[in-house]
Amino acid sequence: MKRRILLVDDELAILLTLRAILEMNGFEVETAGSSHEAITKLQNGSQYHMVITDLKMESETAGYDVIRTAKRLESGPAVAVLTAFPSLGGGWKSEGADSMLVKPMNTEDLLRQIEVLLIQHEDQKQKLQRAAARAGGNSKNKSVAKRAS
Repeated sequence: MKRRILLVDDELAILLTLRAILEMNGFEVETAGSSHEAITKLQNGSQYHMVITDLKMESETAGYDVIRTAKRLESGPAVAVLTAFPSLGGGWKSEGADSMLVKPMNTEDLLRQIEVLLIQHEDQKQKLQRAAARAGGNSKNKSVAKRAS
């Protein structure tokens, strides 16, 4: 199964270049040229393993709207901020993004960072699922024990 990425940037050249690089490396990529378009795609039920969004699009902080929408999804995709202005994007982590990708970057660095982020994110999701299953199992055991006594 191909890993799906939603790539969001208002600069067409960057969008097309990154899409080509990611697709050549086995990813299925859907693009959005604005935060509004990205939010619409996220809310329409499409499943993504990762969302990569520019910060500055229609406004200085349009990317934060994309991050918040992605983080509310039940599927919980990994989220990375793509920016040419890393010093101006200090709030990305508090908004829920998992990583910052600084443009321009070479292809190997980009792919390595995406792979690491996807692996870390999947590990974290599995840990949370196991913890939730244990918590659910413990409450079941307690209620069974209560009924038995």
